[in-house]
Amino acid sequence: MVPTPPSAGPPRSPAYLCTAHSACQPAMPPRRAIDVRKVDSGAAPKWRMSLLENTFTPFLQSPGAGTDAAAKAVFAEGSLFSPYLFGKFFDPADAFPLWEFESEVLLAALRRGCRTTVDWAETDCEYYLRADIPGGRKCEVEVSGDGARVVDVSGLWRAPPADGRDWRAGRWWEHGFVRRVELPEDADGSSVEAYFDDGDGSLEIRVPKRKGDQAAAA
Repeated sequence: MVPTPPSAGPPRSPAYLCTAHSACQPAMPPRRAIDVRKVDSGAAPKWRMSLLENTFTPFLQSPGAGTDAAAKAVFAEGSLFSPYLFGKFFDPADAFPLWEFESEVLLAALRRGCRTTVDWAETDCEYYLRADIPGGRKCEVEVSGDGARVVDVSGLWRAPPADGRDWRAGRWWEHGFVRRVELPEDADGSSVEAYFDDGDGSLEIRVPKRKGDQAAAA
């Protein structure tokens, strides 16, 4: 028996795009892949200067950063790049073992006040991190360390030094921002993927887990 075709129903929503060569699909926000750089162990060192709490507080109150909306947004309490993201002060240039903690627990206070969009999780096959980037600023994603064990997310909140110095080698917070996270033992640091959503200004990082034999050999 030939099935009865469904009724035409209401007209399609404008949220669907149709072409002659493909089925109708929801219109998706612009999401693009970001190149993930692999940094050799012999590369010039970065993040050599630690950000301390007694340095950070005066910095935010200084005439430069204190009146700059970009700095306030980048280092706001719930930002991925804030030293206070995890409750207590923690230098974001120090690699943090993010996936050893549950985001629901570590970010509980910020989430109750709707003060953060940062989230991370673990599935059977991968590790995942998502965060809104203040102002939709351009970010670089790098994998560094022995065995590709650390992921760096960094960028500029204002222009780099006029003399051409690498802003990451000195007082980096005066020009840019960073968050470094340590990968779990079974994460495949050689296959990190990063995406930026231009629609909502969010960054997404996905790190697959090694298969059983690969993890044992690592």
